[in-house]
Amino acid sequence: MKLSLCLNVVNASRTDAMRLAKSIGYDAVEYWEGKDYSVDEYKQTLTETGLTVTCAGFATGLVDPATREDFLQQVKTSVENAKIIGNKGIIATTGQELPGVSREEQHQSIVDGLCEVAALLAGTDYTLLLEPLNVLVNHKGYYLYSSTEGFEILRKVNSPNVKMLFDIYHQQVSEGQLIANITQNIDLIGHFHVAGNPGRGEPYFGEINYAEVFTAIDATGYSGYAGLEYWAKSDTVEDSLKRCLELYG
Repeated sequence: MKLSLCLNVVNASRTDAMRLAKSIGYDAVEYWEGKDYSVDEYKQTLTETGLTVTCAGFATGLVDPATREDFLQQVKTSVENAKIIGNKGIIATTGQELPGVSREEQHQSIVDGLCEVAALLAGTDYTLLLEPLNVLVNHKGYYLYSSTEGFEILRKVNSPNVKMLFDIYHQQVSEGQLIANITQNIDLIGHFHVAGNPGRGEPYFGEINYAEVFTAIDATGYSGYAGLEYWAKSDTVEDSLKRCLELYG
């Protein structure tokens, strides 16, 4: 298991967060693209530090066919950015559940939209990473909270260019059974996120035994990254990131 740092959880500019990651000993980072996203500035700092980017982006809007073209344009923009930055993963979310529309219809809209993404990315080495989020604590009203439904969607899409971003924290909140759900579906997982529960703090505190979870993931042959997407609560950011590297790196 290799660790990357999600820059958004560091209380500093993204470029300063890159330099912090490098100084601690990380070789990879990731981030959510935002309105202030500067491809050229990020590229310059990545070149300076020698860091790689595992995944980026934040395309959303799959539940409603009326927003599909906008979603596809977001994906296209993220791919164009990725060509400059070098990341191969594109993060995506489904969007909020639509009131008055059946889950079956929204489920099918997600499948149809991802099939279009699969056609768009076919023959490339880019992967769309669909992320389920918990609705009990952090993302009330979000459509896709279950990895079970997420895997069902991905099997219908049936593309090597569309996989799941399995957030271990979110799925512990939503459904538990982490090791079974991960190992039985590892072929559909393209990336992981990591945080402790409860509180979404340091992964070495709380109820999730990350040493055991990571050992199980390693046993599957997974060779990708797990992104540290937590907010330090008991330790400083720098100290907690050092400790994660010592414990899990």
